[in-house]
Amino acid sequence: MLNKENRMENRTLKQSVRVGGLIALFICASTVSVMAAEFVSVIKNGVNLRSGPDTKYEILFQLPAGYPLKVLAHKGNWLKVSDYENDKGWIYSSLVSKKRYVIVKVKDGNIRSGPGTQYDKVGKVVRDVILKQVDRKGDWIKVSDPRLTGWIYKTLVWP
Repeated sequence: MLNKENRMENRTLKQSVRVGGLIALFICASTVSVMAAEFVSVIKNGVNLRSGPDTKYEILFQLPAGYPLKVLAHKGNWLKVSDYENDKGWIYSSLVSKKRYVIVKVKDGNIRSGPGTQYDKVGKVVRDVILKQVDRKGDWIKVSDPRLTGWIYKTLVWP
């Protein structure tokens, strides 16, 4: 009888470990999917952001080239997206690319010659300026614009 009880406890323990492992795996997978958000940018000026996934839907905004968007869902060739102000809409997938751009989300910010506050200021940017992301080192993003190249702190831009 003692031997049978030990085997039952051992079996229950193994089942608990399997269930715990599956739960841990699910939590890890959920965390990775949140961290791996999909971002795209608009490929040309004047692209329409619509209220639904078809050209028959209302135009909400016309977006400039480089405007960064977070992909929320896919429906056929349409993407449901949101921007840094959490405005949402639909955009046709051939009108965006995977090239990384950021948008300044603060009133004004400094561009520096290197990735840190110890580097010289080489320029200033203001809210809604779109910059191409060139590189990243820690919390600093290297950006470029036809008039300026340098580094900006990550909390000053989106995404």
